[in-house]
Amino acid sequence: QVQLVESGGGSVLAGNSLRLSCVVSGWMADQYSLAWFRQAPGKEREGVARILCEEDSVRDTYYADSAKGRFTISRDNAKNMFFLQMNNLKPEDTANYYCAAARRWVPLLAANYNVWGQGTQVTVSS
Repeated sequence: QVQLVESGGGSVLAGNSLRLSCVVSGWMADQYSLAWFRQAPGKEREGVARILCEEDSVRDTYYADSAKGRFTISRDNAKNMFFLQMNNLKPEDTANYYCAAARRWVPLLAANYNVWGQGTQVTVSS
């Protein structure tokens, strides 16, 4: 069974950076969608970024408007890992962040993803 474990969260001041990592145990196929979601207290889970596993999938990265220009999703297939580099963090980025995977090329919607990590907390203070 495929499982995901994310790490890298923490408490930082606004303007600082964090890099989240997700280790994928099991099969990471070319057709997989790899994604980051976040959920703040009292809010629904929202997509942050998505990337495909296949070679040259950099063409098919997708970012939520809130992440564009600040966050970068990347992968290292040889290490079965993918990442979310978060720069210029803002208090509104505070949330529990989840990595997720789907076995098809799918949009960045939580309902499309069937494998989830347990979450890592990101807290940004001003």
